[in-house]
Amino acid sequence: MTGKDKIDYWIATAESDWTVAGHLFEKGDYSYALFFGHLTLEKLLKALYVSRTDKTPPMTHRLVYLAEKSGLDLTDDRLELLETATDFNIEARYPDEKFSFRRRCTKEFTKDCLDRMEEARKWPLRKISSSRTSEDTSTS
Repeated sequence: MTGKDKIDYWIATAESDWTVAGHLFEKGDYSYALFFGHLTLEKLLKALYVSRTDKTPPMTHRLVYLAEKSGLDLTDDRLELLETATDFNIEARYPDEKFSFRRRCTKEFTKDCLDRMEEARKWPLRKISSSRTSEDTSTS
C-alpha cells in the first residue's frame, strides 16, 4: 500500500464515519453521533500525519496529540474543540461516564458540536490537499 493509498484509506473511513454521525443525529442518538464525530476527526488527523511523515500514525485517540504530531497549527478555539471531541470518545464508551454524558447531549448541544466538527474536518483536508498539490508541482 502506497502512502497515497494510506491517506485515501483514512479519508474514506473518516467520511464514512461522518455519514454515520449524521444518521445518528437524525435518529436522536446524540451521544453516539458525537462519538462518530470524534472518529471522523481522529481519522482525518491520521491521514494528515501520514501525508506529512509517510509513517504509520500513532495508535491514540487523543486529537490534540495527533494534531501536534501532524504539525497542525492550533488556535485556542481549535485546541478546545479537539480536547472536547476527545472527551466524546471516552464519555460515549464507558458506562459510568455515559449516563451523565447522554443527559448533556441535547439536540442543540449536539448540533452545535457537530457544526464545529464540520468546520474542523476542513483543517486537515486543506493541509493534505495543499501538500498533494505541492508534490504534484515538484514532480513536474
